Amino acid sequence: MKKIKLVIAYDGTDFSGFQAQPGQRTIQGTLQETLTRITGEPIEIYGSGRTDAGVHALGQVCHFETTSPIPVDKYPYILRRSLPRDILVLSAEEAASDFHARKSAYWKTYRYQTDRHRIPDLFERRFRTHLPYEVDQPAMQRAADRLVGTHDFTSFCSAKTVIEDRVRTIYRCEVGEDTHGFFIEVTGNGFLYNMVRIIAGTLYEVGRRNLDPEQIPAILEGRDRRLAGPTFPPEGLILLEVGYRPWQDFHRSANVISP
Repeated sequence: MKKIKLVIAYDGTDFSGFQAQPGQRTIQGTLQETLTRITGEPIEIYGSGRTDAGVHALGQVCHFETTSPIPVDKYPYILRRSLPRDILVLSAEEAASDFHARKSAYWKTYRYQTDRHRIPDLFERRFRTHLPYEVDQPAMQRAADRLVGTHDFTSFCSAKTVIEDRVRTIYRCEVGEDTHGFFIEVTGNGFLYNMVRIIAGTLYEVGRRNLDPEQIPAILEGRDRRLAGPTFPPEGLILLEVGYRPWQDFHRSANVISP
């Protein structure tokens, strides 16, 4: 029995999220069906996390176990020919027996990106949220800095969240700009339901001067979803990377794929 680690990318627009659901098109379900057909044995996929419907990935990590004799280095080629075009297998490698895509992960990085142009970019609309307004990016960064650290993020997760422990650590939260608009990158040891989309909505409210950066600590301490900004739409959110070394020991390599 071999344990195989996959790094995959996907356009989440036409999927009902990562997690397999009866009667729904999902990333996990599509991978399992395809690998079961290829290997001739039942395959169960484990992911580093569950992205929501409409959310994308450039560095999602999965693993599965198999007794198939297919050489590990052949899986990317075989899967690229077998999967639909909106899922792409970037790499495959044999993992240690104790590796787990979710449980072994130390951190994840998400990016939320926008399109600031007056007329939406037709070819970017699946991957950027259209926000054709000026924002105060320095103020947004000051607010983002106040999210870094270990906090209770109850104010920054969906009211539907059932997890009781809402303490998470944010290692970095940066506001940047590209030719399309502003983007927000957040790295943390874990994220609650809708957390990054609410962070993006809250920082946007700061950028529009509807919130002051100095209000962020009070929003965190209030532990009340109503205190934070809106939940931004899913199309702007991308899972960029999953890390399997402690953040403190990690130095991001120059060959990380950028959107």
